[in-house]
Amino acid sequence: QERLVESGGGSVQPGGSLRLSCAVSGGTFSRYAMAWFRQAPGKEREFVAALSSTWKEQYADSVKGRFTISRSNPHFTMTLQMNSLKPEDTAVYYCAARYHDNSVLWQEYDYWGQGTQVTVSS
Repeated sequence: QERLVESGGGSVQPGGSLRLSCAVSGGTFSRYAMAWFRQAPGKEREFVAALSSTWKEQYADSVKGRFTISRSNPHFTMTLQMNSLKPEDTAVYYCAARYHDNSVLWQEYDYWGQGTQVTVSS
């Protein structure tokens, strides 16, 4: 059965960088779009970035120019490089997958990791 496992979270000062990874097991997700979502305490889960099976990238406006999504070929891992981090980026970050194309709606993703905490604070 397909599983997603995140790693790479932690604490960093504003302006710093972190790199999150999402490891795929039980399948390659080669025909799946893969995405990152985040959820801060008391807030709804929100879209961060996605990369479709045809390599189409999509980003939330709040992270454009700071975050970069990538995935390996043949699709065993996905990463999120986060630069110029801000306190408002603090959240639990989740990787997710759905068949074929990107979506900004978390309800449309079928597979989820367990989440990894990112804290940006001075």
